[in-house]
Amino acid sequence: MNLTYASYLKLDKLLMMQETQSQGSAHDETLFIIIHQCYELWFKELLHEIDFLINSLEQGDLAPALFTLRRILTIQKVLLDQMDILETMTSGQFCAFRDLLGTASGFQSAQFRELEFLLGNKRREILLSFSEDSRNRLERRFVNISLWDAFLRFLSRQGCSIPVEVLQRDLTQPIAPSEVVQGELAALYAKESNISLFCEMLLDLDERFQEWRYRHVKMVERIIGSRHGTGGSTGVEYLKKTLFSPCFPDLWAIRSNIHNP
Repeated sequence: MNLTYASYLKLDKLLMMQETQSQGSAHDETLFIIIHQCYELWFKELLHEIDFLINSLEQGDLAPALFTLRRILTIQKVLLDQMDILETMTSGQFCAFRDLLGTASGFQSAQFRELEFLLGNKRREILLSFSEDSRNRLERRFVNISLWDAFLRFLSRQGCSIPVEVLQRDLTQPIAPSEVVQGELAALYAKESNISLFCEMLLDLDERFQEWRYRHVKMVERIIGSRHGTGGSTGVEYLKKTLFSPCFPDLWAIRSNIHNP
């Protein structure tokens, strides 16, 4: 059988996966499902790209790492743009099917938690919220290297004086800032090399991730206000606690010294 556009993309299956709980009586539920399915597909692609990015750094190959990071940043823009689409749904339109979601909640996105772990935001209690299959995937991410750790190893192989205790840190712990690392980063910025460009792109990634969190909070607040979220979460109040937590604190810490290393 010849491969076709539809068979290659499995469109017969893909387009049957938007099953509404309201049986079509709530017009906006289809939009809600498609947006979140798209998020999960982009999360899958981001995981794929960050894994490749880490491998490139581990191989000491900066050129593909830069191209891959640029792609990641472009995908992040798409994720932000999708918020604009979701915000076309009013509170009343969401409430028309909200109760039908039961215990389903965005907090249960295993792929988003994988992204958090890859970016260094690791919390063991997150593992307890998932079933066995998802928990096994998350456990592997939890104990493995983050993007920032891979970058510091790359810098060490490039001759930067990264402390041994930083290179050999407990990978299950959140990333902690290091004044020694900050000094090395400031010196790299003074050279204006491809490595300093990579640092700026990492900062873009961090900023866009924080921006996505902020847009998510405001979108939820706009649609459900201060009410509890689906699945029994505290909704907006919990989401606000996640704001302004940088993935790469050392890159933010050197801003005031970047021209005077």
